[in-house]
Amino acid sequence: MKAIVYEKHGGPEVLEYREVPEPRIGADEVLVRVRACALNHLDLFVREGWPGLKLSMPHIPGSDIAGEVARVGAGVTRVKAGERVLLAPLISCGKCEKCAAGEDNRCPEYRMIGEMVDGGCAEFVAAPEENVFPIPAGLSFEEAASVPLVFLTAWHMLMTRAKLKPAETVLVLGATSGVGSAAIQIAKVAGARVITTAGSERKLEFGLKLGADEGILHSTQKISAEVKRLTGGRGVDVVVEHVGTATWDQSVASLKKGGRLVTCGATTGYDAHVDLRFLFFREYSLLGSFMGSRAEMHPVLELFSCGKLRPVVDEVMPLEKAAEAHRKLESREQFGKIVLKVG
Repeated sequence: MKAIVYEKHGGPEVLEYREVPEPRIGADEVLVRVRACALNHLDLFVREGWPGLKLSMPHIPGSDIAGEVARVGAGVTRVKAGERVLLAPLISCGKCEKCAAGEDNRCPEYRMIGEMVDGGCAEFVAAPEENVFPIPAGLSFEEAASVPLVFLTAWHMLMTRAKLKPAETVLVLGATSGVGSAAIQIAKVAGARVITTAGSERKLEFGLKLGADEGILHSTQKISAEVKRLTGGRGVDVVVEHVGTATWDQSVASLKKGGRLVTCGATTGYDAHVDLRFLFFREYSLLGSFMGSRAEMHPVLELFSCGKLRPVVDEVMPLEKAAEAHRKLESREQFGKIVLKVG
């Protein structure tokens, strides 16, 4: 089969489009004919590598996958060949205490498709049956591929970790990012007031069209000062933080007393400072959030089925242009997801 692979860590130039063996499936696995694979910043981090990361080379990237079931293992009973499906990106052991509790995103033996195992930048990919979900009616393969990682992450952040309530106010950093564009929509479905940020007028307008109530142009405005102005000096109930060092101080300063900051990433760096006096006196909650459970995929996909959420696709490019797609994602100029079309 044709695939995007790399033999070593580095820049986009390490990506090669070439022939590799088709994956074999076990009795409880499904072989998916990939039709689309969306990019995430995770793809950039894995490609570049970090201390302690050990991949089997050559490696095939790609965590957000949609396609058709090509073949199923002998023990598979729920999925049939020919079905249109998308994949939950995180593979868990299914046996540990966390998996038994439905918290498979906390499984100590988890593996991420496209990170620890070969991903979807290929004509075929193998996945466990439990990771396979039907594509909601009305979504194209390219739209379906843009759903799993960011919407599952944003749902887990807002609904599970921050326990967002109707009529609360949410600050969403980065309106045009994958997590940001998903979080704006989920927060509005939950009945929240949404303030979002962006670095340009065009990006801010995009966030408002997604449903945000107010916007802050962080290139010219101080985020915390604008938040206080927009909330009558109170601050927000919840901050959706995924940027890291560049926005951390402003995110914390935007919280009201008793507010919750939930973070899932650190794209601009991981060094952050917390003044413990403010933490205990104002009773802030700082919450980490990692992916989401397979159980959380069900409400997310149901909201797509009834049209209350919509995928955000910036551009669709052919698989063989993966290096160009990586460069565009690195530039941070995209509005939503960049999707690679396969076949």
